[in-house]
Amino acid sequence: MPTYVYKNLETGELYEIKQSMRDEPLTQHPETGAPVKRVLSTPGIAFRGSGFYVTDSRPQSKGEGGQGGGGE
Repeated sequence: MPTYVYKNLETGELYEIKQSMRDEPLTQHPETGAPVKRVLSTPGIAFRGSGFYVTDSRPQSKGEGGQGGGGE
C-alpha cells in the first residue's frame, strides 16, 4: 500500500497515512477528525541516466570511453 502525505488545514502539520490507491482521499484525519488535504510529494526513488531499463542497452558512441581511442 502506498503512503500518502496529508496536511492538517488548521495547524499545518503533515501526516503520512497508508491507504489503498483505490481509496478516495481523506477529508478528515482518522484519529483526530481535523480537516486534512492530500499533498503532492516526490517519490522516494528516481531513476536518472541510462542503464536502468532494457531499452537503454544501446552501443556507446565514440568518445564516451570504452573502445575507440587511446594509444599504447
